[in-house]
Amino acid sequence: MEAITIDVVSDVVCPWCYLGKKRLEQAIESIKDELAVSVTFRPYQLNPDMPPEGVDHKKHLAEKLGGADAVDRAHDMLRGLGHEAGIDFDFAAVKISPNTLDAHRLLRWAMIEGTEVQGRVALALFKAYFEEGRNVGDRTVLLDIAEASGMDRAVVSALFSAGADVDSVKEEIGMAREMGVTGVPCFIIDNKYAVMGAQSADVLTDAFREIAAMKAQEGVGAT
Repeated sequence: MEAITIDVVSDVVCPWCYLGKKRLEQAIESIKDELAVSVTFRPYQLNPDMPPEGVDHKKHLAEKLGGADAVDRAHDMLRGLGHEAGIDFDFAAVKISPNTLDAHRLLRWAMIEGTEVQGRVALALFKAYFEEGRNVGDRTVLLDIAEASGMDRAVVSALFSAGADVDSVKEEIGMAREMGVTGVPCFIIDNKYAVMGAQSADVLTDAFREIAAMKAQEGVGAT
């Protein structure tokens, strides 16, 4: 069985990233008997200059998208797409647009414990923010998510307090920008190919199969 790696560059307050994660899960499920797929989440910040305490979500979005009507239209579309993917977006519950640096630090520590743990944390972060309206910039919320996902709460708390991996996460975000990532989600396959945006599960499946076929062909040529 051919194997591929997928690095998902995303931000936990990006609704398209949540949609992209769900569609990725659907794509992987459809090819699980053909390909072995390993997924790692990589950090990106849509709003790196957000203050630590965050800002009013509705006001921030209205300024960013060009008014309340534009926000409503975007949310209506996302709710429909989310429903198809199994996401129950509750945008009215979201009160704060947070700084996501600490959330990405948590994802980095989860990655050390394995892709399965990191996947659980990523899903929990998206769900907490978009379906439950919880502030994923709040360390208590992050500690709750870490503990519920199987991580050691005391260890994570100590890492936060020590300022661990702040520079490492910022550096990784900078590397993504240098690679040309200007929007998320971005799926980087085998460190060579990039699929931009929350593509449909079918598009992702076709891309994975095509890349796996190329790898297989390269393997034949090398023998």
